[in-house]
Amino acid sequence: MRRRKEDSNVKWYLFSCLFVLFYIPELIYNVITSDGSAAARAVLVTLILVYALGWLWAPRWLWTSGSENVNTAICLALLGVGLVVVYWLGMPSAGLLVYIMSTIGVVLTSQRAIAINVTVLAVLALTMFLTDDLPRDGGQLITLLSISLGMLFLGKMIRANRALAAAQEEIAALARTEERNRLARDLHDILGHSLTTITLKTGVARRLLESASPDRALEEIREVEHLTRQALSDVRTTVSGYREVSLSAEVVGARAALRAAGVEADLPHAVDNVRPELQGVFGYVLREGITNVLRHAAATRCSVRLGDTWLEVRDNGRGAGVGEPGTGLRGLAERLAPHGGTVLAGPLDEGGYRLRAEVT
Repeated sequence: MRRRKEDSNVKWYLFSCLFVLFYIPELIYNVITSDGSAAARAVLVTLILVYALGWLWAPRWLWTSGSENVNTAICLALLGVGLVVVYWLGMPSAGLLVYIMSTIGVVLTSQRAIAINVTVLAVLALTMFLTDDLPRDGGQLITLLSISLGMLFLGKMIRANRALAAAQEEIAALARTEERNRLARDLHDILGHSLTTITLKTGVARRLLESASPDRALEEIREVEHLTRQALSDVRTTVSGYREVSLSAEVVGARAALRAAGVEADLPHAVDNVRPELQGVFGYVLREGITNVLRHAAATRCSVRLGDTWLEVRDNGRGAGVGEPGTGLRGLAERLAPHGGTVLAGPLDEGGYRLRAEVT
C-alpha cells in the first residue's frame, strides 16, 4: 500500500512538472523582459514562483492533512496569489488560474469547490465585461469552467477510490480477526475436550497399574494413543480450516469420555431429529458441555437431551461455572449467533448445572 502511494506521488510530480513547464517559464520570461521597474518585476516573478511551487506541493499535502478547513485556507491563499498575478498582468493571463481551480476541484468537497470556483468565474466574467475584454478573453472562462468541472468529477472519483481502498483494508483486517477468533475457538474446543479425556484415561491407566491390572491398563493406554493421534489430526485440519464437527460423532465421543470418568451417561442414540444445518454447531455445544462436566462438575450423572432446534446438557454435580462466561461459552455464543441462537448456562435449583443452546 505504501509503495502504491509513493508511485502515485512520483507520477503526480512528473505530470505536474510537465504542466508547469508548459506555461510558467514563458510567463516568467515575459515578465522579466517587460518594461516595468526591476522591483515590480522581481515581486511579480516571486509571486508566480510561489504560486507554481505551491501548486506543485499543495495537492499531496492536502490529501493527507485531514482537515477540510485547513485545506480550504491553503487553497484560498494560493488562489489569492493567483488573482494578484492575474490582476497585475491583466485578463489575458486569467488562464493561469486553471492550476489552483483544478486543485480546488480535486481536493475540496464538491460543495466548497463549486462555491469557490463559481465565485472566481463570476468575478472574472464581471471584470472582463466591465473592461470590454469579454469578447476577446471570454474563451478562457469556458476553459476554466470545463477544466474545473472535469477536476471536480476526478476528485469525487479519487475520494470514492480511497474510501473503497479503506473499506477493503478494513474488510481484510476483519477477516484476519475473524480467522484468529475461529482458530482460537476451534483449538479451545478440540484441545480442551481431547486433553480432558486423555487426562482422565491416563489417570485410569495409572490406577489400574497400581492395582496390578496391566491388561486393562494397556487397553486404556492404547485409547490414549488413539486420542492423541486424533487430537493431532484435529489440530492440523483446524489450522487448515477444513475441520467439520459431527454431532453423531460427538455423542459417541461423549459416551466414551463419560464412561472413562466413571460418570453415568444418559445420551441420545440418534440425532436425526436435529435440523441438518444445526448439527455442526450443536456438536460444538455438546463437546463444550461434556468437557465442562468432566473438568468442573464432579458429577456422577450426565444427561443430554436434544430437539430440532435445541440441545441441553445437565449434570448432578456441584453447579460449577457460576460467574462470568469462560472462553468456551463465549465461543459457543459466537458460533450460534449466525443462526440466531443463544446459550444459557447456570446452576439448577435442585442442584447440578445446565447448558442449553437454542435457535429460535
